[in-house]
Amino acid sequence: MTSPSSSSDRVPVLDIRLFDQPSPESRPRFVDELGAALREHGFVGLAHHGVPDELVAAAYRAAGSFFELPLAQRRRARAPREVGGNRGYTDFGIEHAKDNAAPDLKEFFQIGRERAPGTVQMRALPANVWPEEPADFRASTYALFQALEALSRRVLRAVALHLGLPEEFFADKVDHGDDVLRPIHYPPIRGAVGGSVRSAAHEDINLITLLVGSGEPGLEILSKRGDWVPVDTIPGVILCNVGDILQRLTNHALRSTTHRVVNPPAPWGARSRYSIPYFVHPNPELVIESLPQCVSATRPDRYAGQAITAGEFLRQRLVAIGLVDDDPRKGAA
Repeated sequence: MTSPSSSSDRVPVLDIRLFDQPSPESRPRFVDELGAALREHGFVGLAHHGVPDELVAAAYRAAGSFFELPLAQRRRARAPREVGGNRGYTDFGIEHAKDNAAPDLKEFFQIGRERAPGTVQMRALPANVWPEEPADFRASTYALFQALEALSRRVLRAVALHLGLPEEFFADKVDHGDDVLRPIHYPPIRGAVGGSVRSAAHEDINLITLLVGSGEPGLEILSKRGDWVPVDTIPGVILCNVGDILQRLTNHALRSTTHRVVNPPAPWGARSRYSIPYFVHPNPELVIESLPQCVSATRPDRYAGQAITAGEFLRQRLVAIGLVDDDPRKGAA
């Protein structure tokens, strides 16, 4: 991760193997450094994470092949409107950032956890919508989903320890959450775009996001000073960032940092850009309220009396970014 601004703006890259080691020095060091990065930047890079390069490459190939299909064929994998863009294919120019009417210059495909027939909570999740082509799309992308799910649980254990919570604090709070893998295609930019960018300034909705980098420029984060800092992806490093739900749970101790994907100069703007983030969502019935460990006389509760379930919080945000209708009856029309 590099920044033209200053060394203090650089997103740290940590070796997550230190967390997996039983050494009395390595785990606390990783936990402290992770917490410091998420407090200061809201982002951190994870190296030696155990997600195989070939698995990532296969998912990118499958996603690229899907987005190269004719539009009519891509649209066959759309989910019902009441599900919104939370599953299957979403057209170019549909999603926009909260409080920004200009549509993002992207199309995407969302994949959730496969529902287990015998689990009531899993049956409540929207069903995945799989395309007929490419033939390996389902296997390749879901294998990456599972690998990133496992990595995210390791990160959440470290986050819990940093907050002074039991290591498994988040385990029963994310075991049937609506996690989503989102392969994104930013098509080549041609002609006027009417003020739109590939992804306008926004914060993520969820607990944490894992981003398997595209290797293309464009991602920028907003520093505490108010500067936009480019974040270059390093091969083999997965970015992790805090979402709004975790920021809210921690009473803003951990930062949900504003970020965007800008329209890059030539030659990058003239070609497609791909990205695959994985969004970790808590169980929908979880009540989002500030953790007692994050409230004090010097850090009063920002959300006193404003508790909300994770499911309702997600629904409100999907409405705000144009993926679902505020009136569910519209989707059934």
